[in-house]
Amino acid sequence: MSRKSLDGQVAVVTGAARGVGELLARKLSARGAKIALVGLEEDELKRVAARLHTDSDHWYADVTDHASMARVAEQVKARFGRVDIVVANAGVATGGPFVDSDPESWRRVIEVNLIGSAVTGRAFLPALVESRGYLLQIASLAAITPAPMMSAYCASKSGVEAYAHSLRAEVAHKGVKVGVGYLSWTDTDMVRGADRDDVMRELRQRLPWPMNKTYPLGPAIDRIVTGVERRATHVYAQWWLRGMQSVRGYLPGVIGTFGPREVRKVEGRAGQISRGLVGAGGEADEQTRSARGSA
Repeated sequence: MSRKSLDGQVAVVTGAARGVGELLARKLSARGAKIALVGLEEDELKRVAARLHTDSDHWYADVTDHASMARVAEQVKARFGRVDIVVANAGVATGGPFVDSDPESWRRVIEVNLIGSAVTGRAFLPALVESRGYLLQIASLAAITPAPMMSAYCASKSGVEAYAHSLRAEVAHKGVKVGVGYLSWTDTDMVRGADRDDVMRELRQRLPWPMNKTYPLGPAIDRIVTGVERRATHVYAQWWLRGMQSVRGYLPGVIGTFGPREVRKVEGRAGQISRGLVGAGGEADEQTRSARGSA
């Protein structure tokens, strides 16, 4: 598949304050793209913008807020004149047994990861139709295989995968391409936050190779950038994820067979798992909602 130059293209990245979003913005900028950063951590967004190589700007917005994202889309179009690429990357996570989970945190994972992705697509699709552009929806290994103690995250990422596949068929005749990006455990604040819970870390380490490793962020983002350049329908941040597609139909049965054994080993300590959102991004989301509720 041929690559399309990113020089002069305008790319929107949500969840751009840190982790995948930050490094992706930096590498897209290094390829010549102009960058619109969207997220909840305004100071961090300013810091990221200051490190970019090309024209950039940032917007403070909650991706689940239709009015805010519609405003951002209008302002990005006014600021740069066009939108060629949108990467729906914003996401949060929580872990632990479903029955003991905090209902608000569980719901928020679905809201940010799934509803927020749809809100992002709805806001920017008119501009992408004009430019015959590209929407990359960031999903996860969690979309390919279920995992115990991760019900909200797996449900949300399975949802965004299905949403993106459906959307691709709807907008292809308008010249818009839609891709899905898959990442395994990658060295980000979210994964490091999850690893602070001993039980969640142990469960992950018991997964079969190569799913039990944490992968460096840089090579993963390089693969995603290549996918953006190629307007790829599937983008795999780790090489082996492509092979998982051919066996994904068997994975629920495998997890259903071996998962209960692993869960029983840690069941007595499950109450130690944090019930809130993990990582610095999760903390920022909780602080934003708290401030909004007290206003």
